Amino acid sequence: MEIFESYSAEATYEYARQLAEKASPGDVYCLSGDLGVGKTIFAKGFGAGLGIKEAMSSPTFTIVQEYDEGRIPLYHYDVYRVGDVDEMEETGFYEYAGGDGVVLIEWAELICDIIPENAIWISIEKDLEKGFDYRLIKVGK
Repeated sequence: MEIFESYSAEATYEYARQLAEKASPGDVYCLSGDLGVGKTIFAKGFGAGLGIKEAMSSPTFTIVQEYDEGRIPLYHYDVYRVGDVDEMEETGFYEYAGGDGVVLIEWAELICDIIPENAIWISIEKDLEKGFDYRLIKVGK
């Protein structure tokens, strides 16, 4: 497991950007953490690392947002509002996971039953004793 301590949103963004530079087609990255820990900032940095220049936002109401302008496609999911894993089929999830692009899923723990075994899990946690902007980021399988 890789551990990164971030003391700013910029450092979180940069860490995610560097992580994405190593991403390959078919990879699935699962983001977990409480509301407000910086999952969307992480996702924006990740997109930048793939070469995405357009503004990224969390696809809370659309469930998935596709970005094709980077070196490989990014399928950015926010499954916070998914009521049933069966809804994921309608989004193309099973084609995207393991496909020609990278899947990045916010709130992935809510659909853990359908996450591929080789997925990379990323947890982001706050620790206010270490500062308002401090985040502990853990990356592993």
